Amino acid sequence: MVADAYPNFSICGIPYYISGEVGHWSNLAHRTHADLEATGMRLRLDTLATAIDVTGRRLALRESDGTETTLGYDELIVGTGALPVRPPITGLDELGAADGVHVLHSMGDTFALEQSLDRIKPSTVLIVGAGDVGLEMAEGLTARGIAVTQVEMLPEVLPTVDARLGALVHAELDRHGVTVHTQSTVTSISRGAAGLHVDAAGPDGEPLAWDVDVVLVVVGVRPDTDLLVAAGAQTGPRGAVVVDETMATGLPHVWAAGDCVVTHHRQLGVTYLPLGTTAHKQGRVAGENALGGATRYAGSLGTQVVKVFDLVAARTGLREHEATVAGFTPVSSTATPDDHKAYYPGAQPITIRITGDAGTGLLLGAQLVGPRGTETAKRLDTYATALFHAMTVDAFSELDLSYTPPLGSPWDATQMATQAWVREHQLPTQVRALTRG
Repeated sequence: MVADAYPNFSICGIPYYISGEVGHWSNLAHRTHADLEATGMRLRLDTLATAIDVTGRRLALRESDGTETTLGYDELIVGTGALPVRPPITGLDELGAADGVHVLHSMGDTFALEQSLDRIKPSTVLIVGAGDVGLEMAEGLTARGIAVTQVEMLPEVLPTVDARLGALVHAELDRHGVTVHTQSTVTSISRGAAGLHVDAAGPDGEPLAWDVDVVLVVVGVRPDTDLLVAAGAQTGPRGAVVVDETMATGLPHVWAAGDCVVTHHRQLGVTYLPLGTTAHKQGRVAGENALGGATRYAGSLGTQVVKVFDLVAARTGLREHEATVAGFTPVSSTATPDDHKAYYPGAQPITIRITGDAGTGLLLGAQLVGPRGTETAKRLDTYATALFHAMTVDAFSELDLSYTPPLGSPWDATQMATQAWVREHQLPTQVRALTRG
């Protein structure tokens, strides 16, 4: 059952519907209603689960017309997901879609934003937040011919990568006309004679202000746990519901998966890292075990990628500050190898930052930023595979990777970057490093 009318929809695709690249909102469905029902599934849409009777194995439900009903179950899987964070901005709770102020997360939010864009026909939009979704929306709205101002409270955009790599994304935004303000915090939104007035504090506390047509707030999510917590489930990092690696909640016959639960991370242990890929894998484990199986979630590495105009930024594993907390002694190096042999036309550099453990040489993480077309995302996946199998940075060079001059080099760009790390941080292995270099 689903609380709204949009089961199995890709909220990750919302920016591409807003940009016009996805022609119709229904295309965002992973599977259609008919596809889902063909599996034997019965869909109950616009139906809200309000309480779980764990002992009686019953759900209390509220139908779309307000009718209260109950539904018995043998096994229950909860995937309530996450809710958008609403930062403490004066006026945010008083203003809404009718005013051109939007918090974007669901399909309903998407339709409300689309209606504002059609009604107001904005020439200017201010986006609060420069994470993945904020950046994708900056691109999507720019594609519609709208001037975008983006405000991020942290030192650089895309804080999931190190600031040096985030600066490359910042430059790409600049190149496409997005006005970016980092280390700046929006403090209030109000209605003015010319539309919306936004006040903020800049890097040194200096006042900033803009008059814009639409404001979009996308600053992250928090787990939606009320249903499970009220039933007695325990919470962990970031308030997410604690599950074990089988996705069991500790409540009899109740399983949970996705953005409402903690993340089992192969390097960090238990954390909270909401990602679509993680939710899919957790959901499969929960479903199989609810039917009597005995499978376990193998763990996340935080592998993620985002496209920002003509640039792709990606990361997997740990950055230095994360690795330190996990008990490693991390050191990093940055290389900029070409994506393929320079003598074949069109070669472009990829910036690759490798983090490894100084004592053991264990590969800990990788961050990549490269032009679209350099296979940056798939190269990241090679690092993710190596991390999954706990390889050392040095052993990465032993991987038998494909090569042809238009697509790569005898040493792939990924291997050139790990070899640069070995040369910089494992001096006792000079002979090996020189041989590979």
